Amino acid sequence: MKLAELKKTVVASLVASVFGAIACSAVNAADANKPGAGVSITPIFPTIAEERFRGEIAMAGLKDLGYDVKQPKETDYPAMFLALSYGDADFTVHEWEHLHEAFYDKAGGDDVMTKVGQVMKGVLQGYMIDKKTADAYQIKDLSDLKKPEIAKLFDSNGDGKADMTGCNPGWGCEVMVEHHMKAYGLGPTVVDNRGSYFALMADTIARFQQGKPVLYFTWVPQWIASVLVEGRDVVWLPVPFTSLPDGKESKDTFYQGKNLGFPVDTINAVMNKEFADKNPVAVKFLSEYQISTDDESAQNLRMQKGEKSLADIKRHAAEWIKAHQTEYDKWLADARAAARN
Repeated sequence: MKLAELKKTVVASLVASVFGAIACSAVNAADANKPGAGVSITPIFPTIAEERFRGEIAMAGLKDLGYDVKQPKETDYPAMFLALSYGDADFTVHEWEHLHEAFYDKAGGDDVMTKVGQVMKGVLQGYMIDKKTADAYQIKDLSDLKKPEIAKLFDSNGDGKADMTGCNPGWGCEVMVEHHMKAYGLGPTVVDNRGSYFALMADTIARFQQGKPVLYFTWVPQWIASVLVEGRDVVWLPVPFTSLPDGKESKDTFYQGKNLGFPVDTINAVMNKEFADKNPVAVKFLSEYQISTDDESAQNLRMQKGEKSLADIKRHAAEWIKAHQTEYDKWLADARAAARN
């Protein structure tokens, strides 16, 4: 081989090596940013549209980590935990630590699932009445509704009993409400109206706007807290003493000095145990992901005002991520680091 040809061969070889190294480095960098690439993950959420926002943020993070995030399954809470236990779904961000304890345990509990992170803290449940009626009649706690003259104030159908907007069957809170009805002797004077909660609450809000007394079960976060504002329009109606279905009276049921009757709760991210063991990246991301009750209530109010399509909710999630970019990027960085450990 002539010297000139030899030089060309050497140069070509060096160039190929350099570009090969650059390409390889780029691939490795891409792999480092997408450690979940090639792995599919199936979310499962409740059917409540107002709870989808929280799930969309979680899905966005897992997609940024490279996971092939499948279309979420939607079902009621008992079936949600069964699906996670059987591996028909891989994760949710909708498990209430106390409220869903029985559902979680009956589906197999820690043997088949794992609670990987606290997505939302300080979640409240309880009973509310309009402030005007509470002040006028000195209604101090739920047991006051045993008095026929007090119960009649909240009668909307003429049967002489208080009409209370209750909790949807299957959500878990209906068990607590029914337990309280018995524990506080409210059966003779109060009717627990159960059905489509938000439809019932639309009627409740309409009654309030007409200046009529209202009584309802509720929880925070959700948009109703922004329409019927605590302290201005409505007040929490405490229970006379703690009484829980499982008998675990030691759980903290107090909020700002009032006994709400429901444990102050935490919403967890839960994964199928086998999937979690194989996917430390997803575990790490979901263990750090958090959202405030105020943020979710604000988003829910936007839905109530008309921005309620799935496209709207996805946009809300993207806007939330942008507003919390520093935190979000840290969750991603920590999750990517988990792939190297």
